[in-house]
Amino acid sequence: MSSMTTNDVQVAVIGAGFSGLGAAIKLKQNGFDDFVLLDRGQNFGGTWRDNTYPGAACDVPSQLYSYSFALNPNWTRSYGHQPEIHQYINDVADKYGIGAKTRWGSEVTHAEWNEDQARWIIDVTRDGTSEQYRAQILVGGVGPLCEPNLPDIDGIDSFGGKIVHSARWDNDYDFTGKRVAVIGTGASAIQLVPEVAKVAAHVDVYQRTAPWIVPRTERAYRPAENWAFKHVPGVQKVMRAAVYGLNEVTALGLTYAPNALKPVELACRTNISKAITDPELKDKVTPKFAVGCKRILRSNNWYPTLARPNVDLITDGISKITGSSVVSNDGTEREVDVIVVATGFHVTDSPVFEAIVGADGRSLAQVWAGTGMQGYKGTFIHGFPNLALMVGPSTGLGHTSMVYMIESQLNYLVDYLKQVREKGLTRVDVKASAQDEYNKGIQHALRNSVWENGGCASWYKDANGNITTLWPGFTFNFRRITRKFDIAAYDVERATAAASA
Repeated sequence: MSSMTTNDVQVAVIGAGFSGLGAAIKLKQNGFDDFVLLDRGQNFGGTWRDNTYPGAACDVPSQLYSYSFALNPNWTRSYGHQPEIHQYINDVADKYGIGAKTRWGSEVTHAEWNEDQARWIIDVTRDGTSEQYRAQILVGGVGPLCEPNLPDIDGIDSFGGKIVHSARWDNDYDFTGKRVAVIGTGASAIQLVPEVAKVAAHVDVYQRTAPWIVPRTERAYRPAENWAFKHVPGVQKVMRAAVYGLNEVTALGLTYAPNALKPVELACRTNISKAITDPELKDKVTPKFAVGCKRILRSNNWYPTLARPNVDLITDGISKITGSSVVSNDGTEREVDVIVVATGFHVTDSPVFEAIVGADGRSLAQVWAGTGMQGYKGTFIHGFPNLALMVGPSTGLGHTSMVYMIESQLNYLVDYLKQVREKGLTRVDVKASAQDEYNKGIQHALRNSVWENGGCASWYKDANGNITTLWPGFTFNFRRITRKFDIAAYDVERATAAASA
C-alpha cells in the first residue's frame, strides 16, 4: 500500500449539518477535544447548504428550528428561509470555533470496524487524494435528506435539454421564457414551482399523489420583536415553548387518534377551495388518503400557482422521456426545455449505508436489507460497535422540529462518551435483544397511527412495509429515554488493567 498517512483521533464525525455540528459542539463543551469533523462540502449547513432552489424554506417555525443552546434573535420571519438557516448554522459554528476541527472537501468512501484494533478505519477522498482516519468512535451525522433520488424513467438519459434536481440546483440557469416539466409534488416542489412559474413560459407539473397542504402562517417579525428577542430575557424561550407545545398536540392525532386531525383536513380543504374553482383541477389536487399519512405540507401559493394559465397539473404518470419531450401514460407528448426533478431523497436506502461496514463484515445496507432499518434509540445499531448514528432509524417526525430530536440524541451521545472516558470502555455494542425489544415497542406504538391506517404509500415506509423512519408519539418521550446512556442494554469491553495502568 502507498505511504498513506493515517490520522488517529478518538472521535470522527461525518457531516457538518445540524446533527454533525451539534455533535462537534457538545464534544468540545464536554472536554472531548480529540475529534475531527469530515464533510464533502465547503461550509456548514448540510441539507440547508445544498438545497438552494428558489423558495427553499423550512416548514417548522424558526423559533423551534434552531439549537436550544444557541437561540437566534435575528430571525427575520416566523419561518426560516434557506439563506437565513444556512447563515445561522455557520454563525453557530463560528461562535464555537468548530471550523478549526473540520476537514472540508472530504468525501467518506468507506468506514469499517476493525476488530483487532477496536477502531473504525475511515477512508476519505479529499481533493482527489486518499486519506485515512482511525477513530475509536464514529458519529454518523450524514442525515436522511442528503442523497438525491433520481427517478427511474425510461429515456431520461436521452433528454437533450437541461435536467436539474431540486437538491442540486443550478442558480446560474435562467428559467425565463422556458418550457419546464417538474416531476414531483412534495415539499421541495411546492416551494419551487410557484417561483419558477412566475418567469417560465409554461410549467407542466407531474403529480403521482396529491399532498395535503395547510396554509403557511408565515409573517415578518417586527423590529420591536427582534429587539425583545435580543434584550428581554426569556422571551424567545417562552415563544419556543409555546410553538413546541402546539406542535406536540398534532402528534396526538398522528399516532393515537387520526380522527383528531379532522380540523387539519378542513383547513386543507378550505385552502384548496379558496384558490381553485375548476372542478376537475380541484379533484386532482384533493388527496384520497387520510391527512397526516404523508407529510403535511405548508403553502399559500401552491394552489394559486396551479390555477395559473401557464401551469398544467398532469396526473397520468410518465411513460418515457425523449430527446426533447416528456410523454405521459395516455400518449400525450409535451415539448420541454428543462426538467426539474423534485422526487426527494434516498431515505431508507441511502448509499451511505453501503459504505459503513460492521463487525461481521456486512454493511448497514446488507444488515438492513433483511430486517429493515433498525437501531436502538435511533443511535446505536447491533453489530456496529462504537458507532452512533444521528437521525438514525425511527427518529423522523411528521409534526415538529428535527433539531429537538437531534439534541435528545446529543444528550445520549455525551453521556455515552462520558462513560467511555470514566470506565475505560473500548468496545460498546447494543445487545440484539435490547434492540429487538425496542423495535417491537416502536411498531406496537405505530399500530393505530395514521401512517399505518391512512391509506397511502410514503417514503416513511421501507421495502418490507414497515415504518422505520418515524418516531411514534410525543417527542418529549424520546427526550426522556435518551437522557442517560443505559449501559445495561449494551455488551461492553474495558481496557485491560495492564493497558490502562
